[in-house]
Amino acid sequence: FAFPLVLASLPTMATGEEIPPALQDSWGDFWLFRFFVNAAGYASIVVPGFLLIQYFKRRNYLETGRGICFPVIKSCVFGSEVKSVHQDDGSLPPRAEPTESSTARQVFKLLFCAAGLQASYLTWGVLQERVMTRTYGATETDPGEKFKDSQFLVFMNRILAFTVAGLYCALTKQPRHGAPMYKYSFASLSNILSSWCQYEALKYISFPTQVLAKASKVIPVMMMGKLVSRKSYEYWEYLTAALISVGVSMFLLSSAPNRHVSTVTTFSGVVLLAGYIIFDSFTSNWQDALFTYKMSPVQMMFGVNVFSCLFTVGSLLEQGALLESVRFMTRHSEFMAHAVLLSVCSACGQLFIFYTINQFGAAVFTIIMTLRQAFAILLSCLIYGHTVTVVGGLGVAVVFMALFLRVYARSRMKKRSKKLPPGETPVQKV
Repeated sequence: FAFPLVLASLPTMATGEEIPPALQDSWGDFWLFRFFVNAAGYASIVVPGFLLIQYFKRRNYLETGRGICFPVIKSCVFGSEVKSVHQDDGSLPPRAEPTESSTARQVFKLLFCAAGLQASYLTWGVLQERVMTRTYGATETDPGEKFKDSQFLVFMNRILAFTVAGLYCALTKQPRHGAPMYKYSFASLSNILSSWCQYEALKYISFPTQVLAKASKVIPVMMMGKLVSRKSYEYWEYLTAALISVGVSMFLLSSAPNRHVSTVTTFSGVVLLAGYIIFDSFTSNWQDALFTYKMSPVQMMFGVNVFSCLFTVGSLLEQGALLESVRFMTRHSEFMAHAVLLSVCSACGQLFIFYTINQFGAAVFTIIMTLRQAFAILLSCLIYGHTVTVVGGLGVAVVFMALFLRVYARSRMKKRSKKLPPGETPVQKV
């Protein structure tokens, strides 16, 4: 237990920089301490839920249960256990091919999707860095104060995503699915932990570093795919993963003279990024397994965010942090606007993701999002003054070259798989 405490108390060990004063106010400000406190809050909900599920299963409640609570318990604990056997991707329903749509209409749709994704996630990235790295209420005599509770931002994002997905499901016809509701909680827990690590990491590393680290999550996703989904991969997938790791290493190991403190990559930031990548890799693979049930992406979004709201609001209330964050919002109206817009961009971005993949497929969506990552790095450098060395720039170029190579190879493999004889099946991919 002493080892993680050392890591928490030495967030700048890798660079020799002094700990920023805002990060050393109290033990409650150390990221590892907050992580354990948040995890304890989630455990106070997960453990009783687990015991209830085991109790209902041991009692064979599906056969013996009666009363008005029976449908709710049946849906949450047992489901209908009906799985779809005609899903090609296992993660998303087959996209709708345009039948009588003109070329101009398709071009307009593509531009609409690209503009929506870029606007949503570029704005989200800029606001994310603003909220986590800058002060509010600063004057000539008062330095202002920083917002420190990343979990509250996660809660804000999830409550709006839950509302949007719920309204969409209520207003449109959705397929009936047989997944027990509790199975969403696994993806929800890993999702809120990955988001928390993502916000918290910005206190220790620059936004461009975080973007590149996200690009390298292909590697742990492949590892999780082998462990969780028993997937196998081809040689070009391992090659592109290796190129991505080389490019990210070049960027992280490059050094620039007279760097600003905010651009210094610290050891705690690297640990938090690793946590983000691991949790996010588990989320995507668990959701991939859940999609074998009959459900739409928006239903997945709704189910995961139901548990995310439950976990985060429960933990915030137990810590007394919810009221503290609300007071911070009332003191700083600018922060309130940023937090709300951050949540709106996150929720709208998820809807644009579903629509883009449904209309144009995963390859086009990946290209748009890869370009978004490059624009996000450029925008962050322009607005917040981050510096990138020549070696670091070459590393960035290697990463994006590998990502585009990955998209090209995947599209070629999909075309080849369509020509395979009926008895043969293509290799599964991330």
